[in-house]
Amino acid sequence: MISKRPASIEITGDDGHDLEKLDNCNNKNNNKHDPTSSSSSPPLTFVDEASSTEPKPLDATTEAANEGPLPPLVKRSQKFWHWLASWGVELRGITPVPLDERTDLRVVSVFFLWFTMSCNLLPVITGMVGTLSFGLSLRNASLVIIFFNLLCTIPPAYLSTLGPKTGLRQMIQARYTFGLYLINIVVLLNLATVSGFTIIGCVLGGQTLSALNTDAISVNIGIVIIAILSLFISFFGYKVLHQYERYAWIPILISIIIATGCGGKELVRQVEPAEPRASAVLSFGGLIAGFLIPWAALSSDFCTYISPDVPAIRIFAYTYLGLFIPTVPLMILGAAIGGAVPNVPTWAAAYETGSIGGIFSAMLSPATGFGKFITVLLAFSTLGNMSATIYSITLNFQILLPILVRVPRALFALVFIAIIIPVSIRAAADFFVSLENFIGVIAYWSAAFVSIVVMEHLVFRRGDYDSYDPKIWNVARKLPTGVAALAAGALSFALVIPCMAQTWFVGPVAKKTGDIGFEMALAVSAVLYLPFRALEIGIWKRRG
Repeated sequence: MISKRPASIEITGDDGHDLEKLDNCNNKNNNKHDPTSSSSSPPLTFVDEASSTEPKPLDATTEAANEGPLPPLVKRSQKFWHWLASWGVELRGITPVPLDERTDLRVVSVFFLWFTMSCNLLPVITGMVGTLSFGLSLRNASLVIIFFNLLCTIPPAYLSTLGPKTGLRQMIQARYTFGLYLINIVVLLNLATVSGFTIIGCVLGGQTLSALNTDAISVNIGIVIIAILSLFISFFGYKVLHQYERYAWIPILISIIIATGCGGKELVRQVEPAEPRASAVLSFGGLIAGFLIPWAALSSDFCTYISPDVPAIRIFAYTYLGLFIPTVPLMILGAAIGGAVPNVPTWAAAYETGSIGGIFSAMLSPATGFGKFITVLLAFSTLGNMSATIYSITLNFQILLPILVRVPRALFALVFIAIIIPVSIRAAADFFVSLENFIGVIAYWSAAFVSIVVMEHLVFRRGDYDSYDPKIWNVARKLPTGVAALAAGALSFALVIPCMAQTWFVGPVAKKTGDIGFEMALAVSAVLYLPFRALEIGIWKRRG
């Protein structure tokens, strides 16, 4: 006879094990490839091993065994989070995903996720900078877009392959290079970066909604609407995120095609460009790098539940193509729009009041009511991008403070949106300049980060995924110190700064060459890391 016992939850301390070890009585009814089903044991999914579905209260014994009590917020709300988990909310945080839980074989979802993240107004307005700000011709801007996309899509695609093989989130995997404590510096930079992209998405969506009727919907109200909708998608986590991204690109792509068809006849009215300058070409290329390379700092977050048996080349190809295929034509469309804006009065006026959303609204004006409907769809195009970045942000919060690993991931989405709405409203006041400055700067640190992490993986770990021991993911004395990685990244800026060109600073080298800061960060940090890391291993006698 098998005796029934109440649902149980085993919670360990900060010794490298999963925060929660859970079971679900409904395993048999779940899809075997559902990475967020109960069989995947997301944290705080309180379930019975027999038949009861009531969570067992944590007693003093449980708390003592786990090196201290749970935060009161978590302890008092077990039933609430259990109810959320039954609706498919992913509660697992940054703890490594065990091998037996990496069962997702729907690899094509990776392609659609990146496709949807890139199929929106963000690449369009980035492409506009090439012709509108840097004065490049449409032809030259298009060539720069194609070349730099071919190059800069490689880092996020490559680091995506580490997710299924290691079961580690991107910033947790980076601990095996930067160490347990120094990785927090990178996490703060990453939080600033992905928060910036979220702000851009909020502003673009809000401006586009407001372009329909400024009297009925202000930009601020539009920002709030976009932020709340993206919160809803990201709150549920991995499963819902992948489901949404699988189909959301379809109406967006159709809407962009319709808008281009309605206003496309004006695209031929390009301004007469000046002679192309190498500095403008390289600076625009650096801007594109800033748009693409930062995705590498979160790319494996979306792949950790995928089976490690899936060939790495497939993960790489799906990520690469999911980014490249929509980004290139949309950036070229943006370059064409930027080149025509000065010669089309209605577009110029719309741009002054509503940025790219206003231009699309003007393009769709011949379609009257149907055009307004398409404009609404375009306003929602940033949801796919924002939802994915917010999902990654919720994981980054837990890395900064170890105690937060016991707080459900979904809670951080609420906190983040509460912060991002007022910041987005402020950023909308001077949007285009803020956009150009932001995207240009983030290329520098992200290029150094990618270079260092890749050198660690290929040179010191010789491409061996098994060298990332999941048992030491939060054990400082077994991980690298991170001194070598931080020193290589920081010292590379001795050459990056003279080579950077921004509206607020132009280095002496950049005055002659244009912005080559990200190229210097990529090369110099790699060269410095090799001897620094070898010295670190020799002194501390551990590889991590």
